[in-house]
Amino acid sequence: MRAVIQRVTEARVTVTGETIGEIGPGLLVLLGVHQADTEEDARWLVEKIVALRIFEDDAGKMNRSVAETGGGILVVSQFTLCASTRKGTRPSFNDAARPDRAIPLYEFFLAQTATLLGRPVQTGRFGAMMDVALHNDGPVTLVIDSRLRE
Repeated sequence: MRAVIQRVTEARVTVTGETIGEIGPGLLVLLGVHQADTEEDARWLVEKIVALRIFEDDAGKMNRSVAETGGGILVVSQFTLCASTRKGTRPSFNDAARPDRAIPLYEFFLAQTATLLGRPVQTGRFGAMMDVALHNDGPVTLVIDSRLRE
């Protein structure tokens, strides 16, 4: 699984003009599911994201996690994160998991995140054309891949 994590002051997802997910301060997580991903990849990534110390403490240092700050998490599925641009200029999405595999892993990721965070997680709509609006805080943006584990 590959995730782009952005620390935000607010983020929102709309589908055909209707807001379906929205948070104040917290994390916007764009999530790509690779065809070889497993529940272990999801568990590892969830634990990493929820524990990331990328929020400022009272001294102004990035020392607090989203769990500690009480912030929200908005997770948006994004198969394009699994794109390969090795050949030519048209991305290949062959490495992205097909919906029959991706949806259960995406839903498992959401459930694990809510459990570890201790509160509900906001989401986009899998497979929908979504408009994502955010105010990046910092900006702080990280890319984490469960297969690289860096």
